[in-house]
Amino acid sequence: MKADIHPEYKDITVIMTDGSEFTTRSTYSGGDTIRLDIDPKSHPAWTGVQRLVDTGGQVAKFNKRFAGFGIK
Repeated sequence: MKADIHPEYKDITVIMTDGSEFTTRSTYSGGDTIRLDIDPKSHPAWTGVQRLVDTGGQVAKFNKRFAGFGIK
């Protein structure tokens, strides 16, 4: 293996949507913690419950753009 080409691993804390957290090792360089918006405890694919998460107003923007588009 070539020397000095592999990223550095460090311990990071992952914070789930319900506030629980765990520590893992990663090459993530954005800080010491990652706060998740969607995780297996809240994602509809795993829970079977649909929940609307509007980050950044994307749903409102879509509704505004296509408000007049439909059956009259």
